[in-house]
Amino acid sequence: MPEETVPFTYPDVGATRTTSPDGYHRFRHRRPIGYGRDLFERGADHILDYGMQKGVGIFRRADTETAQPGTELTVFLGLGPLGISAPCRVVYVLDEPDRRGFAYGTLPGHPEVGEELFAVEYDPTDDTVYGLVTAFSQPGAWYVRLGGPVVRLIQRWFAHRYLNTLPTNS
Repeated sequence: MPEETVPFTYPDVGATRTTSPDGYHRFRHRRPIGYGRDLFERGADHILDYGMQKGVGIFRRADTETAQPGTELTVFLGLGPLGISAPCRVVYVLDEPDRRGFAYGTLPGHPEVGEELFAVEYDPTDDTVYGLVTAFSQPGAWYVRLGGPVVRLIQRWFAHRYLNTLPTNS
């Protein structure tokens, strides 16, 4: 894995673990995907293998086969040949009994500035498994600032698509 020589493009590294910082657009999308510890484990494996990014067709490359702190990865944002490569780095990996996933933060060259968490959560009280995507961001490029509300709609659309890639019981 490469040494972390390129700094993140934002100061609030790791803030998706707790409360997103002020001054950013924030969103959180959480929905049930099914039931059972087995589904939770399959969902966690899917996320840690970059399955959400691969499933929506934006994954380009990563330094490691599974998400690990410090892994650099690139996603491609756009349609067909029109788009931009967006570099990110894994900030942390969640490996808790009832929460698993990872967060990545933006690096120079990414059109946004911020962090995004992809996770599954298991509720032992009723056996429900939830998919979760949460993020905070600001425009990092002029064209993102120009896109304003449309960019925010696209981010939410992607969050729904990410969760649609998760395994289910059905």
